[in-house]
Amino acid sequence: MYDILKKLEEKRTSAKLGGGLKRIEAQHQKGKLTARERLDVLLDPGSFEEWDMLVEHRCHDFGMEKTKIPGDGVITGYGTIEGRMVFVFSQDFTVFGGSLSETHAEKIVKIMDKALQVGAPVIGLNDSGGARIQEGVESLAGYAAVFQRNVDASGVIPQISVIMGPCAGGAVYSPAMTDFIFMVKDSSYMFVTGPDVVKTVTHESVTHERLGGAKVHTSKSSIADAAFENDVETLLEIRRFFNFLPLSNRETSPITPTSDPADRKIPSLDKLIPPNSSEGYDMKDLIYQVVDEGDFFEIQPTFAANIIIGFARLEGQTVGIVANQPLVLAGCLDIDSARKAARFVRFCDCFNIPLVTFVDVPGFLPGISQEHGGIIKHGAKLLFAFAEATVPKVTVITRKAYGGAYDVMSSKHLQGDVNYAWPSAEIAVMGPKGAIEIMFRKEGGDKKKLEHYVEEYREKFANPLVAASRGYIDDIIIPQETRMRICRSLKMLKNKSLEKIWKKHNNIPL
Repeated sequence: MYDILKKLEEKRTSAKLGGGLKRIEAQHQKGKLTARERLDVLLDPGSFEEWDMLVEHRCHDFGMEKTKIPGDGVITGYGTIEGRMVFVFSQDFTVFGGSLSETHAEKIVKIMDKALQVGAPVIGLNDSGGARIQEGVESLAGYAAVFQRNVDASGVIPQISVIMGPCAGGAVYSPAMTDFIFMVKDSSYMFVTGPDVVKTVTHESVTHERLGGAKVHTSKSSIADAAFENDVETLLEIRRFFNFLPLSNRETSPITPTSDPADRKIPSLDKLIPPNSSEGYDMKDLIYQVVDEGDFFEIQPTFAANIIIGFARLEGQTVGIVANQPLVLAGCLDIDSARKAARFVRFCDCFNIPLVTFVDVPGFLPGISQEHGGIIKHGAKLLFAFAEATVPKVTVITRKAYGGAYDVMSSKHLQGDVNYAWPSAEIAVMGPKGAIEIMFRKEGGDKKKLEHYVEEYREKFANPLVAASRGYIDDIIIPQETRMRICRSLKMLKNKSLEKIWKKHNNIPL
């Protein structure tokens, strides 16, 4: 028995060293933590239970039988974040460049299967050069097995990918199917084909960073949801983010105790809307003041900034925030903002997270590029997402709600539960000037007449009274009472139940 224990200890020591001290030092010189150090930051101290530490690859080709390191380049198991269970895998770049082998994949699949069974999220810390070339089709089969689990787990347990190094080739598709992707600035990147292949095929010279770095994926491609300065900050932010989420679709989000009163009035909101209706204001001022203790975790802040999405709490309960941003494109909906918000709305609906929507939208962005780019179908994604959502939905129209965009932004007509408007709300097919120019274009250049019609139109629609008289708005509220009214509504909707027509699944306009 002593011999076995001695051999076991040697194996464990070898596994903990990964690729060895030289490679660990190389990782540190790049400003990166090792796979195990990352788990130490992410998880509660002493909570990690490791599985399959002694697993080794089975490859005997190309001299691989001579190099076997216990763990095979990935650390897997479960632990807790703020006492709540989470399954994790952390790829070890010091072992074969973190490349995925058959056994490496089997380890990831095992924890994903168990996470599904017990109802706990999965967080993957990705730092891998891709498929292990020496294994050929076995490594590709391993990727496919992981992909299948991503699909099976979608909408059942939250899946979070953290890109902390290279993520190339087939390796990018597993993160792409998870719910959220976070990156580390200057040290992580994602692409299907690397710079060398790009140069060979298209003759374009490009760096890793410019091809698939954090800045590209958070501001241009929308692949990543946020990027942080370094490994430590990223992992600490993941801990913060995790605390907004439920463990599975069978549970609600955790209630976080707060000293912020639900009936807190916010007098400054009475002056938020500028007198000039074409002047912008920062919708984030409203969000930060309304939510518990000003704590708002924004998703994709640097992509499609004309719409704001993210998580906050009201009376300790997690809510998903969707809001038009008047400071960017006047808050218009376009292709990117519709896609961005639609996916977020669908996530919230999957995991029982109520939706709070702040509306100031003058319509869909006009233009040839938008029409040719498919704004019709992309805009329909957001409409579809709000319409199918069965979670509590509370909407506040702060100013403009024009045309089809009014309908799309969680209106009463899309089964919005409680729809409020501020006195400054304008609900109409379009703005007064544009509407009159269309309706009375035959009047020619009679300026006085047209101005009279504009004023008439403004009096009728540049307020929420007509919509309220039809029951499309449940109440016109004083801005400073916004937090109180939303909190009351969410409390009333706590046990909301809505039956839908049976179907295998819907066919969202992708």
